[in-house]
Amino acid sequence: MTGFSDYIVFVDESGDHGMSSIDPAFPLFVLSCCLISKRDYADVIVPAMQRIKFATFGHDTTVLHEREIRRDLGPFSVLRDPEKKQAFLEVLTDALAISPMKIFAAVIDKRRLLDRERGENPYEVSLRFCLERIYYTLRRQGQVAQGHAALITHVVCESRGRNEDQSLELAFRRICSGDNYPRAEMPFEPVICDKKNNSIGLQLADLVARPIGLSQLHPGQPNRAWDVIREKLDHDADGRYIGYGLKCFP
Repeated sequence: MTGFSDYIVFVDESGDHGMSSIDPAFPLFVLSCCLISKRDYADVIVPAMQRIKFATFGHDTTVLHEREIRRDLGPFSVLRDPEKKQAFLEVLTDALAISPMKIFAAVIDKRRLLDRERGENPYEVSLRFCLERIYYTLRRQGQVAQGHAALITHVVCESRGRNEDQSLELAFRRICSGDNYPRAEMPFEPVICDKKNNSIGLQLADLVARPIGLSQLHPGQPNRAWDVIREKLDHDADGRYIGYGLKCFP
């Protein structure tokens, strides 16, 4: 009999995963995955993010989107006042800091990937690494199997259009069926969700993706969000996160 694990994963991205064009200002593809206890998600994270929405917009229907926040678009036009925007960003970062979760991410330098001439797909390369690391973490916590029964962990990904969603699901199921480093059957189930559904977890994954990319693109640049995120990356006993919570490829 199949049951559910105590955890859920939210996945989002920053940058274009296509290889036909590369933005010189941000030539990266970043995939961020937030592994969160369902209890912490319901009791801590969702209420904290809703409080920010109520305080800023007066309601909680606004979808937090990093690109729109950065450019003061749509409902975020209320943040065009520099002081108000800075205060909003600080409150968001504080909410991220208190959010109990573990982050797994991959940063793909598309310029270097193109030079390899192997036809590798940035999204699939990133997804494979993140699912492998999440699998190891859940296995250590006894969240992969219970007796002879599998414990399913749902992985919520943003919908990107019918064809891309189909490609994502095929790649996801191929990886989980054994196309991974440990050659394991991974008990993950994809949930492809439109961002309009206002999933707090998806918005959280969206908010952490770009700061991770910027930390690698401009390592000397002040980045308070990255300082918070870095502490949440999966790491080994010595605190090393490269190869554990973060993969930079090639």
